[in-house]
Amino acid sequence: MGRFSTGQAVRRKEDQRFITGSGRYTDDVTLDRQAYLILFRSPYAHGAITTLDVADARKSDGVLAVYTAADLTEAGIKDVIGADMPPSSQSAARSALRQPPLARGRIRYVGEPVAGIVAESLAAARDAAELIWFEVDEQSATVTPADALKSDAVQIHEGVHGNSFGHLEYGDRDATDRAFERAATTVEIEIINNRLAPTAMEPRGCNITWNGSTMTVYQGCQGVHALRDRLVHSVNLEPDNIHVISPDVGGAFGLKFFLQCETVVAAHATMDLGRPVKWIGDRNESFLSDLHGRDHVSHAELAIDEHGRFTAMRVSITANLGAYCSQAGPIIPWFGACMTTGCYDIPCTWVDVHMVVTNTVPTDAYRGAGRPEAAYLLERLVDKAAKQTAIAPDEIRRRNFIRSDQFPYKTPTGRVYDSGDYAKLMNSAMSRADWEGFEGRRARSADNGRLRGIGMIYYVEICSGLGSETTHVRLDENGRIRVLVGTQSSGQGHETCYAQIVATELDLDIDDVDIVQGDTQLVPTGDGTGGSRSMVIGGSSIFRSINSMIESGRKMAAEVLEAAVADIEFNDGVFRITGTDRTASLAEIATASFDDARRPDDVEPGLYSSENFAPEAGTFPNGCHICELEVDPDTGVVQILRYTVEDDVGKVINPLLLEGQIMGGIAQGLGQACGEHAVYDIESGQLLTATFMDYPMPRADWIPGIDFQCQEIASPRNPLGIKGAGEAGTVGAAPAYINALLDALSVRGIEHIDMPATPLKIWELLNSS
Repeated sequence: MGRFSTGQAVRRKEDQRFITGSGRYTDDVTLDRQAYLILFRSPYAHGAITTLDVADARKSDGVLAVYTAADLTEAGIKDVIGADMPPSSQSAARSALRQPPLARGRIRYVGEPVAGIVAESLAAARDAAELIWFEVDEQSATVTPADALKSDAVQIHEGVHGNSFGHLEYGDRDATDRAFERAATTVEIEIINNRLAPTAMEPRGCNITWNGSTMTVYQGCQGVHALRDRLVHSVNLEPDNIHVISPDVGGAFGLKFFLQCETVVAAHATMDLGRPVKWIGDRNESFLSDLHGRDHVSHAELAIDEHGRFTAMRVSITANLGAYCSQAGPIIPWFGACMTTGCYDIPCTWVDVHMVVTNTVPTDAYRGAGRPEAAYLLERLVDKAAKQTAIAPDEIRRRNFIRSDQFPYKTPTGRVYDSGDYAKLMNSAMSRADWEGFEGRRARSADNGRLRGIGMIYYVEICSGLGSETTHVRLDENGRIRVLVGTQSSGQGHETCYAQIVATELDLDIDDVDIVQGDTQLVPTGDGTGGSRSMVIGGSSIFRSINSMIESGRKMAAEVLEAAVADIEFNDGVFRITGTDRTASLAEIATASFDDARRPDDVEPGLYSSENFAPEAGTFPNGCHICELEVDPDTGVVQILRYTVEDDVGKVINPLLLEGQIMGGIAQGLGQACGEHAVYDIESGQLLTATFMDYPMPRADWIPGIDFQCQEIASPRNPLGIKGAGEAGTVGAAPAYINALLDALSVRGIEHIDMPATPLKIWELLNSS
């Protein structure tokens, strides 16, 4: 095995340009004669627009144009495309929830774009925005699903009665009800999964130009083809007339997979003005306008028999969609709910997902996209069941795990799990975390006036079930190999991992591999990056394309070495006639392939090959998180003392990058558990957490040293055996932390806390009696 092969802890090859300031992000793209767009955003949460006077703004120095909804409508610009929804009881409401690029007639959330100002400079555009006269006949704003569903709540959209977008269901309701009637014990819990702002390091932005026939869009995103195909619906161009280029992407987390209003406005402006138009959001805009994540209120019940076995689960989820229906907004809670029963062998379940419209920024996928919500609800419920039945947290899980001999396992929501050994991983994590020695450590903490707790969870998530990938590989005459792939890196290290797959098969140095992504003219197709799909689907497609290239190389080598194709073997980067010392290197065969006279008809120059991979079903990474922490009862401050993770993410391409992905995911999960919360004022609908002064990001001193280990249990659903890892840490971290916290607080009689568990909230609970 070479030092760059799969399974080796290779440092990221792309890091050199990032750490030396050579990365190129959207804001680094500067085009000749570019103008600058800013959005005038509503300071009101809800109401009818009575005055929108932009006359003075249009006369302002340096202003090229000011656009309103009327201008876009007149130009034929259409609303931002909505979701391709699963069957719903209220599907007629779909079109009503598509967002106009600029507010049309009504305002539905604070920060909604109202007008677009394009000027020669940012300063001129901002000055002009101050001259816009804007008035709204305000109506009551509803920011929580509970308030939106009240009988006297103001209807936010015509045609969406009672602010209910409808229900989606899983499972067998009658069988579940019967199981609850027979149960020896039932346990129930109600939890809030708090709303989050994505806060990527690089804010959203775009720079768009139009030459009269082709629009070129520079925008950091998670998939250039998806962005192009969504933009097509708004600007009335054919896909071939839109060229999307994604530069480097400074974090995405689901947010940058979707089309939002600003890109549509910039696209119209560049066609109207004949000049490039650039928009880069500032941090305050990001909080106000980026698609938020989570925001569910869930109630769950568990039926348990006399032996401590789970027999049924019943769940009701109320999901806040925000003011409009983003491209996956209603799909996320439904998709997450398919993982309701998690890692447990629960015979029947019934899940109701109720989607509600509110006066808040729309919600959509955020790292984990429904699976963290499902795992949090389930693992909080299982810990409560352990306490109520007086069965140890590990034992009640062990008793109910899906066994390794039950795979492939079909859940009551219809998902078929691929592989796993849950009990083995949990036992290993417990040993490494010294679970047995915890009570002694708790006693020592108590002697020091501290409350110590330990919490475990076991998660399983679905990944890589979306779409397919067709990749293209070719050896250039300079000896380098080019790989075209339709996924998009946003910090994960794709350039390194993909190169390792190539290096393993061809025995190359990874520095000889060029990964080409993020350009719709260079890469013909692609479904982008999301749901931890890139290595599973994109990597498997590359694996197939490279092996197809090797077959082409055998045919070319047979011509060069004057032998039968069946006698040609390929090992260690060399083609050889079997049983002889007659050889030709990969580079020699590739060079020969450019000779039209020698090349066989079924071989392409450069041994070009292209293969598709479409998984038959998703993969199911899983693992155990154990968190141990200490609470200072005088201040409510929590210190995480140790954090142990045992994961099964299938076969590992690069252990170093895998560990980074897991640790980053844990940091985001702990951010939600400890502090992050996008909060709207109940009365006014104003976003109260629109700066980093009010929205606490994870801090270095929140994140412990993480003891991470993985066991490679291959998935049978792709040739690389990978399951995916990009979201795994986020799925497990929040419930592990909260379970540990509640264990610490249980000595004071505290049984429940909702995220974020801030020091103030903890202190108030400790001092409430």
